[in-house]
Amino acid sequence: MDLSKFEWNLVVRSTTADDFEPLMEIQRKCFPGMPMWTAEQLASQLERFPEGQFVVECDGKVIASCSGLLVNYDDNLEWHNWQKMADGGFIRNHIPGGDTLYGIEIMVDPDYRGMRLSHRLYQARKDLCRRMNVARIIVGGRIPGYHKHADRLTAREYVERVVEKALYDPVLSPQIANGFALQGLISNYLPSDHQSAGYATFLEWKNLEFNRAPTRRYRHSVEPVRIGAVQYQMRAVKDFEEFAHQARYFVDVAGDYKCDFLLFPELFTLQLLSCLPPQRPGSAARALSEFTPQYLELFTEMAISFNTNIIGGSHFVVEDETLYNISYLFRRDGSIEKQYKLHITPSERQWWGVTGGDKVEVFDTDCGPISIQVCYDCEFPEVSRIAAERGANMMFVPFNTDTKLGYLRVRLCAQARCIENHMYVAIAGCTGNLPFVENADIHYAQSAIFTPADVTFARDAIGAEANANVEMVIIHDVDLELLRRHREKGNVTNWRDRRTDMYHVNYNNGNEVRHI
Repeated sequence: MDLSKFEWNLVVRSTTADDFEPLMEIQRKCFPGMPMWTAEQLASQLERFPEGQFVVECDGKVIASCSGLLVNYDDNLEWHNWQKMADGGFIRNHIPGGDTLYGIEIMVDPDYRGMRLSHRLYQARKDLCRRMNVARIIVGGRIPGYHKHADRLTAREYVERVVEKALYDPVLSPQIANGFALQGLISNYLPSDHQSAGYATFLEWKNLEFNRAPTRRYRHSVEPVRIGAVQYQMRAVKDFEEFAHQARYFVDVAGDYKCDFLLFPELFTLQLLSCLPPQRPGSAARALSEFTPQYLELFTEMAISFNTNIIGGSHFVVEDETLYNISYLFRRDGSIEKQYKLHITPSERQWWGVTGGDKVEVFDTDCGPISIQVCYDCEFPEVSRIAAERGANMMFVPFNTDTKLGYLRVRLCAQARCIENHMYVAIAGCTGNLPFVENADIHYAQSAIFTPADVTFARDAIGAEANANVEMVIIHDVDLELLRRHREKGNVTNWRDRRTDMYHVNYNNGNEVRHI
């Protein structure tokens, strides 16, 4: 199957002169009846501060943007005067080396709203502040939902209720969700903005990594990555839409908690067999493969919309008449990768007729290289050795087991892989029952996120753990910098201390044989 048909190419990048026309078109759609910036103003912004201008591009089309400039913080600065702060859109008042990033515009094409694109733009601004050692971001934000409540609420009452989450504002609510603190209310900010009744909010985000002595060397001491794992309850569904509704709930949770990764269990799509006519297991597995296009479209869209890299459990797929068990990685930039299950259990072979893959993949992500090992694969230590040698810091194990003994094989081997290879391992399985679905009728799981066993990590080497056989999501932050230090100076250094003079792994990677 050609995965490129399902991929979205979503990119956050710096603005270029070629973007001016689409940006002006987005302005017309976002701010009807309001004055718009011209190509001359956009060119001035790009000339004076190219680092502060960003766009989001999807499949080659510009769909969102933000603009800003640097100033030096001053309590007496006229933050309330947007026209003056933005210099009428020309930003000739930009100060190279200023300590404050002032955001003058952010906009998302209405056809692409609901995909959390503003979060990506705010993140680009925050990353810029960290790179350039800028102390804060200040924005004056519209409150376009206010006109619906202006007859019964003052502007102050409205923004207070939005902050309390009693009301939702399409601009202020995402700004608060992105870590901005409300500092004040501004009247006559943009008189032509009738939706906001001319009001705006004064918001600030502080860069906690700001270094007040920029001449000193600065380094990150923490590199956190947030992992979520879904313990998924199998239940009968009437159609794919009901399955999609359940899956979307968990991805929505991961988005709300700003997870970098979300792991689903192995073959949780077997749930879809409950809405198909009963048939022999081998035929049922191949019938399940017919849902693959819908599955790929759903998870690609969710990874982008909720800004989370999703390991989509695994799914039966027929390729060239051969049945495989494949785990897909749906990156939050819209791209897709896949890892074939390598080792097939006797039960899978007997009941489903599954064939194993023949390559260990290591996937680059925006949080570093990762490995996916589908259930039984983690019980073969050579696979993790290969992944670790290729740089994997994190391993994701979607599993599906019917009894506690089967589960313990996965769990104990996953914990061993943490210690052997100095990596984090997340496992996620299914619970619940699927009556009348052969070889998938009962499930046992206790999903977890494991760490190496050393004094710098969790006391019992378990970062997070679900209750057994209860549907839930677990979330845990892992620290890649801590992992790096552990590899170099841990109480034990398993990877470094291997006796490769006595033994090693030969890995046949296509035309290349690697000695590990």
